Amino acid sequence: MPRYQSLVLAVILTLLGFQAGAREDTRLDTGWRFNLADDAGAEQPQFDDSAWQAVTLPHSWGWDDAQLGKKFYRGPAWYRLNLEVGSVEKSHRYFLRFEAASLVADVYLNGQFLGQHRGGFGAFAYELTDKLAKSGTNVVAVRVSNEEQQDTAPISGDFTVYGGLYRPVHLIVTGPENFTVTDHGSPGVAWFQTSVSATQAVMDVTAQISNGTKKKQSLLFAAKILDATGRVVATVTNEVAISSANTEPHSLRLTLDNPHLWNGRKDPYLYSAVVELSTTDGTVLADSITEPLGLRFYHVDPDKGFFLNGQPYHLHGVNRHQDRPVEGWAITEADMAEDIGLIKEIGATVVRCCHYQHSDYFYSLCDKAGILVWAEIPQVNTIHNNLAFETTSSEQLRDLIRQNINHPAIFVWSLFNEVGNGPTDDPHRVLQDLKIIANGEDPTRPTIGATCVSKLAAMNKIPDLLGWNIYPGWYAGWGEKEDFTPTLEKDRYTSRSGGFCVSEYGAGANVAQHEQNPVKPVTTGQWHPEEWQAIVHEAAWKQLKAAPYVWGTFVWNMFDFVVSSRHEGNMPARNDKGLVTYDRKTRKDAFYFYKANWSEEPVVYVTSRRFTERTSATTDVKVYSNNDTVELSLNGVSQGSCTNDGNGVFIWKSVPLSPGTNHVMAQAVIKGQTVTDACDWTLKPAAAPAAGQN
Repeated sequence: MPRYQSLVLAVILTLLGFQAGAREDTRLDTGWRFNLADDAGAEQPQFDDSAWQAVTLPHSWGWDDAQLGKKFYRGPAWYRLNLEVGSVEKSHRYFLRFEAASLVADVYLNGQFLGQHRGGFGAFAYELTDKLAKSGTNVVAVRVSNEEQQDTAPISGDFTVYGGLYRPVHLIVTGPENFTVTDHGSPGVAWFQTSVSATQAVMDVTAQISNGTKKKQSLLFAAKILDATGRVVATVTNEVAISSANTEPHSLRLTLDNPHLWNGRKDPYLYSAVVELSTTDGTVLADSITEPLGLRFYHVDPDKGFFLNGQPYHLHGVNRHQDRPVEGWAITEADMAEDIGLIKEIGATVVRCCHYQHSDYFYSLCDKAGILVWAEIPQVNTIHNNLAFETTSSEQLRDLIRQNINHPAIFVWSLFNEVGNGPTDDPHRVLQDLKIIANGEDPTRPTIGATCVSKLAAMNKIPDLLGWNIYPGWYAGWGEKEDFTPTLEKDRYTSRSGGFCVSEYGAGANVAQHEQNPVKPVTTGQWHPEEWQAIVHEAAWKQLKAAPYVWGTFVWNMFDFVVSSRHEGNMPARNDKGLVTYDRKTRKDAFYFYKANWSEEPVVYVTSRRFTERTSATTDVKVYSNNDTVELSLNGVSQGSCTNDGNGVFIWKSVPLSPGTNHVMAQAVIKGQTVTDACDWTLKPAAAPAAGQN
């Protein structure tokens, strides 16, 4: 068998300066072998994988066929890695941590079974210490399957479930005493914001402390808060005793007077939250974890909306799926940074990470950007009312909460999406149990669910808060684009406390399809003109922002995404309701409509810019801007100024076009700066009638 490219991990004390107490975290991106089949015996060290494909992580399969609308592989596959850890030190503990594997993963080390993780979106970890080969040469084998599992959500859903080790894998090396790595793949530490105000923040820190030795250990457990300059502003220490070969919870309380609050997009201030374990004399550090800490408080008033740090703070934003062209779910940190950059650009204050747990890195970007996050588990459409499904769902919820509890951006834990929109067992018992788990795991955040059905009225009152997915102007049964207001009024008191958010709304758009004065298209048809999406959003936002009991709005969707079963809008396998195209290259007209309404950046944007070839000699010209007035010129000739309609829309009616190229330019003076936008349209004569026709 040819040698792999081996990943040599320098963990020897003299090379790394690895003291008792240091923690090393190494990403295992390279050296993997992959085979898209279920190979018998692939977990055994001697298995010959020389014919397998060499891959790097993150890695995903299924995207190539799915994005073309073809049937894609849903089944098992294998990954293998030769792992070199050098000399195995008795004073060290070794762990493998997987950020995610879709959908079920069975993990082996040197042929020994480490465990199985069910659920495609949460992290999980296993200790390797007593299973490592003394030589330091080890074989990691992982069987991953994205085959549909009746006990593992999502059972169904309008998105594609790719397979693979699509988020990073880590080797973590610690000393014998640590903040546990194996508690649902979490940091092992939870910072509960028990009471936060403008004058004082009280935090209860709970750490799962693990003793890997055969003796009872006494340690100093310390928690401290550092401000943005690195200055310690609060600290507390306590001596704790940990039984041999055991993991125990220990808690500390810190109080910080006059905290600098994390205030959303306005001021996303982050402290550093540090926990440390050390010897009782304080001379040797056993373990340490540092995470960002954003102090904030918030509530929902059912009549007046969302309040952040005691002040009204409107939540307007988008939904996001994580898939990308050519990558599927195996996206990079640069991809996520690009996504958050576009979400910031549009002026969003909130993002719903649908319909599953997203990457910890993406949540961290939201922390830094001040964008609030709706975090969700994949209870989509269908729930099975049995012990196996409930057990797996409970574990997915614990994964989500324990791994992400310290992200200040996350403000709700979502229990379900559109349950009952299709076949389902009675969901009430399962969802009620999930709510109890969520409130117990984190008493500082409310639960939420997203619904689109009225027939399960009792279900809609289970979570603390509620979102409605509504589609006036698009899907049949939701009415016309003007019908948002009656829909909102009808559903106003369907939540537990009254008031709700609109968790989804929107319309499809193909940026290559255009229509002057468009009419409502057939949603499953092949004609989805960009102009229709824009006017649906214009009508929606005007009505949504006038309803204060609607405390948040979430456009469906920020980006087009792959749904292998969809064939509409002349784009196979695409949900085209995104404000940005799937490749993130084109911001649709509706993107700029929201940017004009949400962003503080000066905006002037000529719509229908991709409608380049015209046959009508006159046209309405529509511009989006956040200024009071905008001037339009055509071929250098002013067409006069227009005033804002209160919704960021400016329209010049029946502007005459000249044969050939027409240069359209809009300009406004915003904060003393002249802002312009322009495009070219070509007027072509209508086709001459055929001979013999009038």
